[in-house]
Amino acid sequence: MLIQRSIEQEIRNRLQDYTKAIIIYGARQVGKTTLCKTVLDQVGLKTLAVNADEQRYIDVLSSRDSRRLLEFVENYDVLFIDEAQRIPDIGINLKILIDTKPDLRILVTGSSSFEIASSVSEPLTGRTWTYELYPVASSELRLLRNTYEMKEQLYDRLRWGSYPELFSLKGEDIKKDYLQGLVSNYLYKDILALGDIKSPDKIHNLLKLIAFQIGSEVSLTELGGQLSMSKETVTRYLDILEKSFVLFKLTGFSRNLRKEVTKMNKYYFYDLGIRNAVIDNLHPIEQRNDQGHLWENFLVSERLKYNAYRKAQLTSHFWRIYTGAEIDYIEEGGGDLSGYEFKWNAEQAREPQAWKEAYPHAGWQLVNQENWLGFTTEQ
Repeated sequence: MLIQRSIEQEIRNRLQDYTKAIIIYGARQVGKTTLCKTVLDQVGLKTLAVNADEQRYIDVLSSRDSRRLLEFVENYDVLFIDEAQRIPDIGINLKILIDTKPDLRILVTGSSSFEIASSVSEPLTGRTWTYELYPVASSELRLLRNTYEMKEQLYDRLRWGSYPELFSLKGEDIKKDYLQGLVSNYLYKDILALGDIKSPDKIHNLLKLIAFQIGSEVSLTELGGQLSMSKETVTRYLDILEKSFVLFKLTGFSRNLRKEVTKMNKYYFYDLGIRNAVIDNLHPIEQRNDQGHLWENFLVSERLKYNAYRKAQLTSHFWRIYTGAEIDYIEEGGGDLSGYEFKWNAEQAREPQAWKEAYPHAGWQLVNQENWLGFTTEQ
């Protein structure tokens, strides 16, 4: 099943303007390679496709030798490098190509933002367009499915997640094997290699603890105590997991009111299938006691994708005060402030009085199974 990705048209249009390199970040298996191949087929340009796992390509693309690099791309219109974070000094070598062959179009993917961004940011300052590709978004599926179909598939997405290949797989056993393989063969493998981490158990146990704390503020000191690690090590591991597109965080919102909680963050998974595979719980939603956690993670991650793809200039937070009042999700931008409360079953909820008093001009909305499409798509 081919799902048109939200950034496809813009990538295709910008590939026509070869004055800048195009870099697409995203986790393994979210569809970066498929997207690039689709775009390249559409533009019909002669393309040199490079798999950065192959040593013969690594040697020349890390050489810093303009002669070798020019010979390598001779007679090609496009250089496409897949998983470029594996190539040492890729940034300076791409700069050499741009300087010496300005008519060459360059398209690059990477599954680790901290590896590739650090190597290309300085050499290619002002010479790149960068994008992030996420697991399939509700806003992308909405182009293929009506309201009934979107709501009918909701339980499956809370259980299996939204990686592109899952939409074509049939049968529970096959889906379980896919997710477990994705976690063990790609997720941990990349993180351990890129983060120079010796023990996979540490990362696995940290992810499990985070998975069970969705919707709650996370104490790094407590995590360190549970894992027999220092707070600094926990911080480093979480940073790696964020830059490898496994987790993202929300910070507490405050206008400097003393009663507002801002010291700790909340963490969410980009994809619930990964989260459920990490804790080895791929049971149907009806049989689970973590429906509220899944629902909150789903809505926050889908809103993140929706805002990113429509280029919404918004900042996202949660809100809580020491007396206990809280709101799951806050957005601020363009002079507006809005709060959203997520409820799996409730049809009604009451706006916190403390929120109304602190921010009388702010909006507030309940998001449940009836109206979630309006929160995550254009509807």
